[in-house]
Formats: sequence, C-alpha cells, structure tokens
Amino acid sequence: MRSRRERVKSGISLALALCLGTLVSVAGADIYIYKDLKGRIHLTDRPMQGSNYRLLRHTRSPGSRAGSTHTSRRLARNRARFSPVIKAVAVENRLQPELLHAVIRAESAYDPSAISPAGAVGLMQLMPGTAERYGVVDRRDPKENLAGGARYLRDLLDLFEFDLKLALAAYNAGENAVLRHGKQVPPYAETRQYVDKVLRFYRESK
Repeated sequence: MRSRRERVKSGISLALALCLGTLVSVAGADIYIYKDLKGRIHLTDRPMQGSNYRLLRHTRSPGSRAGSTHTSRRLARNRARFSPVIKAVAVENRLQPELLHAVIRAESAYDPSAISPAGAVGLMQLMPGTAERYGVVDRRDPKENLAGGARYLRDLLDLFEFDLKLALAAYNAGENAVLRHGKQVPPYAETRQYVDKVLRFYRESK
C-alpha cells in the first residue's frame, strides 16, 4: 500500500498532467511552471517579466505550423502599421529600430492588445511598475507603451555598458536578477531562450 505522501505526490502529478493537457490543446504554446511560497503550483504560457517561472514543456498545437499564413500576414500587417512610430521612438532613445522590432516581436508579436496572465500589457509587455517608473499612463496606448519600453531598454543598455545580452536578460528577468548573478545572464531557461530569440529576430531584421 502506498504511503500518504506517495498518494499526494501521485495526485499532484495527475493534476499537472490534466492541466498540461488542457493548456496544450487550447494554447499550443510553451508551458511554464512556478511554485509559490505556499507550495501552490502555477502554470502559464506567458510568464511575467522578472518572474521565477521555468520552462516545463515545449509544444505546439496539433496541425499548427509555426509560420502559418494567417500568423505571418497578421504579423507583417502589424509590423507595417507600427513601423513609423517604432522608428521615431528608436531614434529618440538612441536605439536601432531593428533592435526595437526584435524585442516587440518576441514580447507581443506586434499585438498592441496583448495581455499576459501576469498582467504585462501591450507591444512591449509593460508591467504596472515599469509603466509607472517611466510615466506611462495608459499601457494600452501603443505610442505610450513603445515610449516607456524603449526608455527602459535604453536605461538597461546604459546600466550594463551596452552589453546587449545582459540588457535583454534584464528586460525579461529584471535588472536585479542580472546583478544578483554577477552581471551574467541568469540561469533561467525562460530568460536564456528569450535572449536567444530576440537576438535571432535582430539578426534576421538586419
């Protein structure tokens, strides 16, 4: 007969499996997991900036294609729509427009109405604290969102002496996480994948 501890562990595993099955079938996305201080388990497909979520499963929905025609057209349409303001904000903050495009593509795929489960909003997925820090009143407004996100990215580049990898890691995990790890990219799977993704998009846009 199994011990109570084993039964509880088995029950948790079954619950996780059921949750994963639901998320995979609905979202078709990467799944991240986080266990809080009370032992509660949280799952999401869009972890917040600076969170301790770690990648649990990489997947995609059945029959889907990463470069589907619909997704590609929508991305291209939104990219064209916001390109003028992205260029203006980039110039104002001494950033390359291609870099800003890469961050936006990774953060929201150019969707100004994107909202993460943790509450990050807009093209550059600003959290409330970041928005307040940079004077963004309406995070849903594309221009305000872009301006705040670009200023944050500029400050991170200055803070980490123009080390692009560290600045991007800080944008994802928070500057304190990078500083705590001795000015190295934190050993979070999510953050490392994010940095690689943005750099790939950045190279492709040049």
